[in-house]
Amino acid sequence: MSNLPPLAADRNCFYILTEDCAYGNKYFQAGNLCFCSERSYLRNFSEDGPPACFLKVIMLDDSSTVTINLGILQPVRQEAAGFLLAIGSHSERLHFFLERQSLEGALRAVPGQNVMVEVEREFFPGAVRYIGSIYKPSLAVLTPVFFGVELQGEGENRGRSDGSYHGTEYFKCKRNCGIFLPFSKIQFIPTSGNNYGKQKLGKQDTEEVVPVKVGDAISFFVDEIPTKGIAMAVYREGSKWFVKVCPEEEGTTDIFREIPMESVVKESLQSFFPVFNSDVGFGKPNQTKGEISESSEEGEGGNSPLEVNSMVQITLDKGNQVSGIIRWLGYLPQIKEKMAGVELDEDKGVTAGEWLGRSYFHCAPKRGLFVRLNSCQPDVRFQSFPSSELSLGDFRGQEFLPEGAESFPPLRNEAAVRVLQGRMKGIQGHCNSCYMDAALFSLFSCTSVLDSMLFMPFPLCDRNVQGILRDEIVNPLRRSGFVRASSVMHLREQLTDKGQCSSFTNAEKDPEEFLNLIMQQILGIEPLLKLQSGGQEQGCYCYQIFMDKQEDLVVPDVQQLVERSFLSSDLKLVEIPSCFIIQMPRFGKEYKMFSKIIPSLELDITDLLLDSPRECCLCGDVATLECSECFKDKVFAATGLKQFCSSCSKQVHSHRRRKAHKPRKLHIPEEFQSWSTRGCQQVPREKLELFAVLCIETSHYVSFVKYGPGNEHWMFFDSMADRHGGENGFNIPTVTLCPEIAKYLDLPLAVLALEQPRDMDGVAKRLFCDAYMYLYQSRKMALYK
Repeated sequence: MSNLPPLAADRNCFYILTEDCAYGNKYFQAGNLCFCSERSYLRNFSEDGPPACFLKVIMLDDSSTVTINLGILQPVRQEAAGFLLAIGSHSERLHFFLERQSLEGALRAVPGQNVMVEVEREFFPGAVRYIGSIYKPSLAVLTPVFFGVELQGEGENRGRSDGSYHGTEYFKCKRNCGIFLPFSKIQFIPTSGNNYGKQKLGKQDTEEVVPVKVGDAISFFVDEIPTKGIAMAVYREGSKWFVKVCPEEEGTTDIFREIPMESVVKESLQSFFPVFNSDVGFGKPNQTKGEISESSEEGEGGNSPLEVNSMVQITLDKGNQVSGIIRWLGYLPQIKEKMAGVELDEDKGVTAGEWLGRSYFHCAPKRGLFVRLNSCQPDVRFQSFPSSELSLGDFRGQEFLPEGAESFPPLRNEAAVRVLQGRMKGIQGHCNSCYMDAALFSLFSCTSVLDSMLFMPFPLCDRNVQGILRDEIVNPLRRSGFVRASSVMHLREQLTDKGQCSSFTNAEKDPEEFLNLIMQQILGIEPLLKLQSGGQEQGCYCYQIFMDKQEDLVVPDVQQLVERSFLSSDLKLVEIPSCFIIQMPRFGKEYKMFSKIIPSLELDITDLLLDSPRECCLCGDVATLECSECFKDKVFAATGLKQFCSSCSKQVHSHRRRKAHKPRKLHIPEEFQSWSTRGCQQVPREKLELFAVLCIETSHYVSFVKYGPGNEHWMFFDSMADRHGGENGFNIPTVTLCPEIAKYLDLPLAVLALEQPRDMDGVAKRLFCDAYMYLYQSRKMALYK
């Protein structure tokens, strides 16, 4: 069954997963890239043995060795694999592999070629100036290949560099006219001709286009035999690059071979099976404090791409693997090798950052470990770039993707479906984190109403918490649709340190407890709501509905509940809120007061605003009086507070049943006082739109998010929808579309009241029966707050 032939010119065979794959306690999404050595491939498909159905490969994401069914592997040329690796999203990577046209355009592209570039969802003209890696040299088997483009015409000043990336110049252009990005963001315009001729490669071209330079040790194949040699010259013929090679063979030192560039591999890339000697530094040599040499916080010497704040994995003796973050680099007494002090994700360490009585970094007890630096592998279990290139430092105010340093916008409509839908999507749950996962997904996946939390320098703002929230959770969620559990745990640890509660890392919490802590105590943002009752103004972040058991409300909507709660508490909104978070009512020991609650897609707050013009509920003129007793009168409409103009109030309260009512005079803004006499303009309505609902059942929180304008545009998120493996396994978060909700939103109230929850389609039952918190937004106010 050798339907996946190795490429004769490559020392490694590369493949892409076309389906999701679980292996042990690991889960790999379709779109992951992997490889095996040609020798391993040939041994696996020896003609002497039976046809093989499985292939042992090494995953590029985390360097783990797994055995995968050949049926879900598709071969990829090494050059194409480099272009694909530059795409961060696994699903998007698979899409462009299957689509082929853009990938073929990237493979044919040459410097100087005109292209159209996608920048902030618009296309602008530009010219290719560089094709290659933009990361530091490393031992990685494969590095992503990006395009350096000079933006032209309308695209000028929409770039993010002058041709440099992280201090290294790859080409020259005007400031803010250069941009580095994967081929998926480019539309290639065919070149008009190939009048290059055979050219020697100049210094600038060597640096900008070709990964091989004169003098490099390289490998290639001669009659299917791997051969090593030295690059004597690099030149271009037409649109193709060639290397003139002197093979390292006895008696043939004067023989040169001209090899196509795509058939040559630099010798420095051959060590794709690095030996990680995990000599863990938890022994205690017989030394005194005075003998401890001074260590460098940043580390000295060595060529490792790892640095302080890099996320790493360490394989201990007996094959046990742990992960953590490098907190210190340097040299310890009587140890020649460079050492790393690592803060582990779990309590599997032996220290709190001390070595022989001296503290080199700080972490929780049993979370610290000292190991040789060469024992650390970059941790990219859930990242989509080569392991040797990413560190936590990239997340903190720097570029994570070459598209630029700006943050990613919320996802809407088709983009939300493309990025968020599927298994292993959303925020990965771990250890009672569902309350936080559901809240974060609801607040940031498809809306920007609270994006000020990510950037604004609030008076009490804790930059570390704000940075984690922005760079480790929100941006990855909007960029690739997935946030791993360790990122949320990092935030939970910070909340535990900053808050008054010591159990945010492991205990069950409510979403409002989390939101109040991070908004008020840590970030110190202004209250989302400003309320007035009895002349006293108060602020809050979440509004809890309090009300008596209402026998006349069988299946209420959110509008009714909010109005009754405001009326019973004599509350008014001082100003229009940008975000209105509403907790549903509880009754006695019962968790839910109502068996069903209808989501109000729009929340009309016109009559809840203090000193705002209001409309007479009978004639539509400007109201001057409000009557709380009339609110419960069944003669009037079932919803809406009751306010009247002077004439309507006199008529309504002339009835014997309403003579005892005490209408309250309303304050009318000056600009509206003359409306009554002119009768020419309608009182404007202030409405908020529903963007998410948090639900709870048996202490587990999930969320519904509205990603588009239609009633059917809802998605359902569960951070612990499934699990892979046992105690040492992991949760699989899932995001699914739930268009069936529109069916029930369109039903008449009487019909919906009779619907049995067990008979409702899909997950609709959870939205209507398990609602815990409704989230509304005002798009216009979000522009100012």
